[in-house]
Amino acid sequence: MNTVTTKIGTRTMLTTIFHCLVLLGALRVSTNAVAQAPAATPKQPLPTVVLVHGAFAESSSWDAVVARLHARHYPVIAAANPLRGLKSDSEYVAALLAGIPGPVVLVGHSYAGAVITNAAVGHDNVKALVYVAGFAPESGESSATLAGRFPGGTLGPTLAPAVPLPDGGKDLYILRDKFHDQFAADVSEKEASLMAATQRPITEAALNETSGAPAWKTIPSWFIFGQLDKNIPAAVHAFMARRAGAKESVEVKGASHVVMVSHPDEVAAMIERAAGSL
Repeated sequence: MNTVTTKIGTRTMLTTIFHCLVLLGALRVSTNAVAQAPAATPKQPLPTVVLVHGAFAESSSWDAVVARLHARHYPVIAAANPLRGLKSDSEYVAALLAGIPGPVVLVGHSYAGAVITNAAVGHDNVKALVYVAGFAPESGESSATLAGRFPGGTLGPTLAPAVPLPDGGKDLYILRDKFHDQFAADVSEKEASLMAATQRPITEAALNETSGAPAWKTIPSWFIFGQLDKNIPAAVHAFMARRAGAKESVEVKGASHVVMVSHPDEVAAMIERAAGSL
């Protein structure tokens, strides 16, 4: 009996030793595999998206787009465009760009398209321009002259009497009872009423100030605009996109001038495609 017990104990001990050796071998193989595996590549940080509002709007006009970009983890800045003059507004946005580390996708709505066209010049961190129903002027062109390049714009008759400024300039607003139909026909009446009450005025001089050398000649551009834009006719947008050699140009069927408010999914998706191109 002692002999049997001894044999069983010896067999158990040998089995245990064998299992330990197998385990150590597996561990060695696993350790070597980890040591030989290539190091994980750090994920490329997402570019910062800078959104610039245009005339008769404000930063909150980007709210729905910001929410969608935040959901995709993009850092976003909705700049407060002064709307005082093309040169000074462009310098203001350029100063903002200078303080942003890493690549930037610069987005402009309406008049702010002219602003980003000038602000991005000389800023190597701006990698893409997105025009959301925005002007893309050539050197020597103004927003006012571009808006009238093709028929269909009806902004003029909807403007309120100009407000005189202390410096001799004039501020322009859209009449509140005309705002919904002219500016934001495809949003609810309630939302359009709120937008009309909070609209930011632009100086008459800003709309007539001519552009400098355009950034779209050296920076890739994307265009999205509404088919029923009454501030800047769709034909003007299509012309500007062709002239800029846009990577993509999208006309949103039935959309008004505030396509970022009424169709934020499409606008956010285009911004993402521009960002993805980097």
